[in-house]
Amino acid sequence: MLEGKTVLITGASGGLGGLVANQLTAEGARVVALGRSRPDANIAEFLPHDLSTPSGIEAAAQAIEGRQWDILVNLAGVQHFGPVEQEDPAHLLSGYLINLVAPVRLAQAAAPGMKARGAGQIVNIGSIFGSINFAHFATYSSAKAGLRGFSQALRRELAGTGVDVTYVAPRAVRTAMVSDRVLEFAKLTQMHIDPPEATARRIVSAIRARRRDVYLGFPEAFFVRLNALLPGLVDRALSANDRKAAQLFAR
Repeated sequence: MLEGKTVLITGASGGLGGLVANQLTAEGARVVALGRSRPDANIAEFLPHDLSTPSGIEAAAQAIEGRQWDILVNLAGVQHFGPVEQEDPAHLLSGYLINLVAPVRLAQAAAPGMKARGAGQIVNIGSIFGSINFAHFATYSSAKAGLRGFSQALRRELAGTGVDVTYVAPRAVRTAMVSDRVLEFAKLTQMHIDPPEATARRIVSAIRARRRDVYLGFPEAFFVRLNALLPGLVDRALSANDRKAAQLFAR
């Protein structure tokens, strides 16, 4: 299914993205990585662009326009854990640019060529936090919620064109993005943190099967549905963990 496909991926220099890139390559895809630093992953080509600035995003979009992409994988992401008022304003802005604006702009740049050929796939890697909006992950959760909404809207817009949109929402993954304080929070709240190898396999499986929406992990996937129907109930279920998290920042 992936043999001979040309795949553009962001975030391949990270622990999860590198594994996804390697697996795509192992399955016969020609993988092109886009980002600030060349990944150690097995790739065919590297496009150096900074997705944390508006000018960097625009340069990246212009670089991929007009090229033939079978699959676009928007995986790059950054995270802030803590009270929103403690987040550095520059980090807040770059976080929204990387987590939300860049995927939208790259999809905008890649979609016309896919539509012209009548085939393609846009894959947006979101987060369970984009459906269950956790306290102390406010900017990350809201950016991923926006990416989830964009994926659903774009899928409807591209219906009948031959271009599929896949949205994959992992739960927390044990990579460098999980700080010591997040690990402490996970112990306090019994939050699951998945190994990156397993998550990478699930992501590639979703790409291969051209699935629509994939939510990884139980009970988190159940809470996604519950939060959509009864958010007040989820508020009460999470309130004790929210208080525990607040204690981490009162020291």
